Amino acid sequence: MDLTSYAEWAVRLANDPDPPPELRRLRDELAAVFDAAGSGQAVAGLLNALLVLYPVRPQLTDHDGHWHLHLAEDVAAGAVMGLAAVVAELGADRLGRCREPHCGQAFLDTSSNRSRRYCSARCASRANVAAYRARRREGA
Repeated sequence: MDLTSYAEWAVRLANDPDPPPELRRLRDELAAVFDAAGSGQAVAGLLNALLVLYPVRPQLTDHDGHWHLHLAEDVAAGAVMGLAAVVAELGADRLGRCREPHCGQAFLDTSSNRSRRYCSARCASRANVAAYRARRREGA
């Protein structure tokens, strides 16, 4: 069972400026996890507390003709479990916040060399152009 897709729910929710009212608390809790990304102990503590608040209830399903597990229809439980699984499998340093100064969106670094620094190619390009222009100003 690949839980990365469930972890992506956590990323989308942590970045959502206006989630449904029933998910606002979870959004803030997930944002705190991404804010703590520099500390594995802090991330683990926050996720362990969330796993208690949002218990996971897996279910077998054959909606596509093959039996497989799905996490319960509860978005909160799936997002928390997916994020916890990614941290357990890949490490807490795979959670991050975009380093583009005007962004700060959460992201999961699933790159093979742990090199992701931006939430999207757009932010990476924006930061690189800004750095290039700054170097040109300094050199002129």
